Amino acid sequence: MSTSAAPSAYTSGGSRDPILGPPRPRSEQVLAGVFVLIPTLALVAAVPLAWGWGLSWLDIGLAVGFYFLTGFGVTVGYHRYFTHRSFKVGRPLRIGLAVAGCMALESDVITWVADHRRHHAFSDQPGDPHSPWLYGTGFWALCKGFAHAHLGWMFGRDRTNAARFAPDLLADRDIVRISAQFPLWTAVSLLTPALLGGLITMSWWGAATAFFWAGLVRAGVLHHVTWSINSVCHLFGSRPFRTHDRSTNFWPLAIPSMGESWHNLHHADPTSARHGVLRGQIDMSARVIRIFEQLGWAHDVRWSTPARLARITRATTTAEGTNR
Repeated sequence: MSTSAAPSAYTSGGSRDPILGPPRPRSEQVLAGVFVLIPTLALVAAVPLAWGWGLSWLDIGLAVGFYFLTGFGVTVGYHRYFTHRSFKVGRPLRIGLAVAGCMALESDVITWVADHRRHHAFSDQPGDPHSPWLYGTGFWALCKGFAHAHLGWMFGRDRTNAARFAPDLLADRDIVRISAQFPLWTAVSLLTPALLGGLITMSWWGAATAFFWAGLVRAGVLHHVTWSINSVCHLFGSRPFRTHDRSTNFWPLAIPSMGESWHNLHHADPTSARHGVLRGQIDMSARVIRIFEQLGWAHDVRWSTPARLARITRATTTAEGTNR
């Protein structure tokens, strides 16, 4: 995309509802900055701390556990279930997925879904909230675009209109309530590791280190992995599937992103419950959905099929994936 022009806040784009809602107040911008910067600063501080003191096997275990709990809340819950309806679940699991997603500290479920649906509606075009191609195709334009796509866009005042992009969630009283409780689930996400660390070690020091590593640092790592799908996975990697944007598959992030970095397939077939469909492509989120299905907790799962893959595969690539 070679233009930096943005659509009018009241451009309908085929819908009578505006793309953007009322601008975010300054106080909300400051709060967003806190959620972005504090885990990131903790991540920077973690590098020297890990070499000398303050990191135990308990901290590592708690950090890994909460990383995947909250990460699957985003990948399986926020993304594949709430945004794209790749499968159906009952009310208890729906509530559980929304809560787990909130605990990732990436925003409430309604805001996250509205932003992501807007991204798909205008992917790498004017209107996309976080395209790295916003400022052009030159080297410095892409550097600026990368910073914008990775985290810069979250500091702006633009707010996606949820009435247009997430009316189904606004009509769900459970999800509206959980979204309003986002500060509560943020506190639970940060303080539960500290509580466990303190109780297991029977010390304040154990609580403090668990808060730092399994709370702040864990959130910081997950944030940057998630943001890399917006930035890295629209700039670097392979494009075996046909799309109308610049989405890519980037294999180094497959495990930390729990399968989200097979992003080119996702944009080619957004409702597919599995993103890593080719041989050797690890997709842990798809495995979790498969387990839900086997347990009877999920149904009507939209698995990729050879016929669907054949329709979206580029002529130079052979789709080797199966529907499971």
